[in-house]
Amino acid sequence: MNKKIAVLLMAHGAPESLDDIAAYLQQIMKGRPPAQAIVDQVKERYGLVGGESPLLAITRQQADAVEKQLNEAASDSQYRVYIGMRHWHPFIAETVKEFLADPPEQLIALSLAPQYSKLSVGAYNETLEKALAETEGTLPVRWVKSWHNQPDLIDAFADRLKAGLAHYPEGERSQVQIVFTAHSLPAEVLADKDPYPNEVAGTITEIVKKCDLGPQGGRWQFGYQSRGFRPGEWLGPEVDEIIEDLGNRGEKHLLVAPIGFVSDHVEILYDIDILYKDMAAAKGIALRRTESLNTHPSFIKALAEVVRTYS
Repeated sequence: MNKKIAVLLMAHGAPESLDDIAAYLQQIMKGRPPAQAIVDQVKERYGLVGGESPLLAITRQQADAVEKQLNEAASDSQYRVYIGMRHWHPFIAETVKEFLADPPEQLIALSLAPQYSKLSVGAYNETLEKALAETEGTLPVRWVKSWHNQPDLIDAFADRLKAGLAHYPEGERSQVQIVFTAHSLPAEVLADKDPYPNEVAGTITEIVKKCDLGPQGGRWQFGYQSRGFRPGEWLGPEVDEIIEDLGNRGEKHLLVAPIGFVSDHVEILYDIDILYKDMAAAKGIALRRTESLNTHPSFIKALAEVVRTYS
């Protein structure tokens, strides 16, 4: 009889309609009602990208593809891949109840954030631990902490970057400036020796080697994007600062490669495709973006390989 293994893919979560936004923000703020100005601002952003986030649909597609790949190669295990969101439906706690209705023999917890931070992956794992603690019985859990340099993940990012560069005439490609991005976090993580900045740098280092881009500051740079509403200092440099500098240098072409994200959602579709693109245009720079990983075959393989390693 095959061993039953549940895999939980965890992500931030996103509202599925404009009507969900106030409740979504309140959930992020741990029950505190958000200021109306913030609600209006977020509604405007979602309205500009079609009124909803594609994150949930894409995550479901990723889960289905990973489950198929795992079970096609498995000889002594039966995998079931679930999804759970920290800040919107299906909440992690909701999904725990779902898979405990037909308990697996093992659970593999895998965050869809490749680079570890206590504020992202750590928070997802804490949410799952709490949900499991509130149920009866025990379930063996294997926790995936980081997979920032998994070879198939690097292949997927490199493939997207090469495809992005291929949009430019061959003679102009060496002149295109590349900016890798990841989600910003409060700068306090540095004092806590959080590994996030180093893991982001590690991902970029492997992609740069794969694509033979040379040293930082030549063809490529790195910047943090999408800082939150929380006051105080955040990690930098930020992408808008880099755009300002590139404009002052007279650069004309910019390719943004978001390597801290694995799916399309508002931080990609609004922050890069609208906000940063408009900032760049004001500086005389034509901004393009690499396609998100979504269900790229190498990315799905990466997830499956991570799961197999922990099975």
